[in-house]
Amino acid sequence: MSFFRDLYQFMMMGAQAHAKWELEMSNNILQSRNRKIVLCLSLIPIIIGGIAIAGGDGTGALPDSLGGKSAYTPAFYTPTIFFASIMVGLAAGLITGCIGAGGGFIIAPALMSAGVKGILAVGTDLFHIFAKAIMGSVLHKKLGNVSVPLALTFLIGAIAGATAGGILNRTLYEINPILSDAFITTVYVFMLGFLGFYALADYLNGRKTRVLQADKQGPSTREEAIPSVGKKLQSIAIPPMVTFDQGVTPGGRKISWVFLVASGALVGMAAGIMGVGGGFLTFPIFVYGLGVSSMTTVGTDIFQIIFTAGYASITQYAVYGFIFYTLAMGMLLGSLFGIQIGSLVTKVVPGLTIRGFYAMAVMAGFINRVFALPAKLRSMELISWSKQTTTILEQIGIYGFFIVIGIFGVWVIGTFLRNIKVLKGEVPAS
Repeated sequence: MSFFRDLYQFMMMGAQAHAKWELEMSNNILQSRNRKIVLCLSLIPIIIGGIAIAGGDGTGALPDSLGGKSAYTPAFYTPTIFFASIMVGLAAGLITGCIGAGGGFIIAPALMSAGVKGILAVGTDLFHIFAKAIMGSVLHKKLGNVSVPLALTFLIGAIAGATAGGILNRTLYEINPILSDAFITTVYVFMLGFLGFYALADYLNGRKTRVLQADKQGPSTREEAIPSVGKKLQSIAIPPMVTFDQGVTPGGRKISWVFLVASGALVGMAAGIMGVGGGFLTFPIFVYGLGVSSMTTVGTDIFQIIFTAGYASITQYAVYGFIFYTLAMGMLLGSLFGIQIGSLVTKVVPGLTIRGFYAMAVMAGFINRVFALPAKLRSMELISWSKQTTTILEQIGIYGFFIVIGIFGVWVIGTFLRNIKVLKGEVPAS
């Protein structure tokens, strides 16, 4: 049990670090007049295109080359889909900001529940992350914390891993689109199930674990001593050795390129398969696995997200038609505002309540994907359940998921509106 407990803490640290990155990106976009103008300009063709399509033959059908029924991209686009994507982004942003752990875990399940192919949901999510990273980039502020040799060696593995993940997803799709959906769904079932059950146990037991308290402390306040795993890996001298953290310890630290490339490959493959950017893995792998200081890790994480998400989204998905740009921009717009509201709510809500909502949100995603799996397995003739049974289960998962996420969203926004005066400092918190 201790192994699984440690693994849960490992994943939670990564999710929290990625949430802090998302908040920083959103703040940089909304606090810059020029970046807000660029965002608004990028939305104009989407809105005009939707109005033009809706006012055409009334069906919203697109030519095959742009997404007809024989193309990979969605068969139909209407303004309703665009506004629905804003709601998905808003929900993900509320979870990220309020809970302090990446809400991107619900994006792919939400899109797949809305009828978007799994491979398209992954590609779209990756592009959404890339767009946010580019528009909100603060890399120039963090360059002093980036070890270039460390980052470049890591990116060799990340690019290889993202390529492998993209090829795997596309190969499964070419064999059978349902097989692709089933594979992506299964990956999310295991990840969300593991996180959800442990988060629920923590909430029910009312524990104040170090992992969840780290949300308040931030990663930079953690002790900089090298963990035992990091010491062991740094002691294995397989040349060439990469030197880093010269500003942290005299002479810096060294680690073999083998471990950096292997770590990058794992992060890249996760990004390529799941569409989550890989940032949620970088922090715990660097700090607890490789023994890199948190200061260097933060800068390198921003660096790798931009390149890993950009490379994977463009070369593995965009060029093959597996990105729905309308959804990506809608999600970006919604998440920018959701994460601001969510982060403010944390100031007036008890930590135990936030833990409960995190468990609820992750479990909703888990149940959604578990209930969707039988229909996909039946379509591949791997199980003999009746179509009626699998359809009912799938509908339960879909409605349950959106109801739970909807309740969470209403609660967060309601809490924000009720406490505006407290947040402004006009009245003391009760």
